[in-house]
Amino acid sequence: MWGCIMRRKKDSEHISIKDGEDPKNFFILYKLAELGACHKTIMISTTSLAREIGLSQQSVSRRLIDLARKGLIEREATRDGSHIRISRNGKEYLRRIYLGLRMIFEERALSITVEGKVFSGLGEGAYYVSKEQYRRQFIEALGFDPYPGTLNLRITDSREIAKLRAELDAYPGIRINGFKNKDRTYGPVKCFHALIEGRERGAVVFAFRSHYGRDVLEVIAPECLREKLGLKDGDTVHVEIFLY
Repeated sequence: MWGCIMRRKKDSEHISIKDGEDPKNFFILYKLAELGACHKTIMISTTSLAREIGLSQQSVSRRLIDLARKGLIEREATRDGSHIRISRNGKEYLRRIYLGLRMIFEERALSITVEGKVFSGLGEGAYYVSKEQYRRQFIEALGFDPYPGTLNLRITDSREIAKLRAELDAYPGIRINGFKNKDRTYGPVKCFHALIEGRERGAVVFAFRSHYGRDVLEVIAPECLREKLGLKDGDTVHVEIFLY
């Protein structure tokens, strides 16, 4: 994970804004979802869609081209109109907005429980967790001094990965700032408080750029979780992640 959070200075710090998520495109994507394009391919003309949204036909046409180019919709243009379906990336974008609004309007604490299997990582977690600039922030933000290493879990249910990561993307979590030394720049990290196997406190951490895929969770804790819980590669672990 951690090797990839080293970034050049020119890389943007505004990593929460994803490619393709131009706010100007949201209302068209939302309208397409209202018309059923999340679950099926719909047929609609740019003139009709423009009338629904209150924009010019030319503006809608440009927006549809942009949405397709950025992978948020699948579109086939014909003489009679366009066959359109919202892509998985488009659905994730809408889901993040929904979850963000839910966080604003719901007052109860939210958590999600994830099941994953233990696997051995690249061995870089210990080095980066121990970096003093990160370590001080972990202690202040999480309330514990992390053991120098991460417990690596691969999410068991592949069908839930997209939904889970959309939820985690939607919530701000706890930001650990990046830093720079004479050799390189280290990027920011996003954390969520967590409870491992219902009894061990810790946190799930995400580097904003990672070697691992979206099916992997990395967990830090005050103690070595492998030793404390007697874990070995292939064992199943349950983690409750507190969204805020």
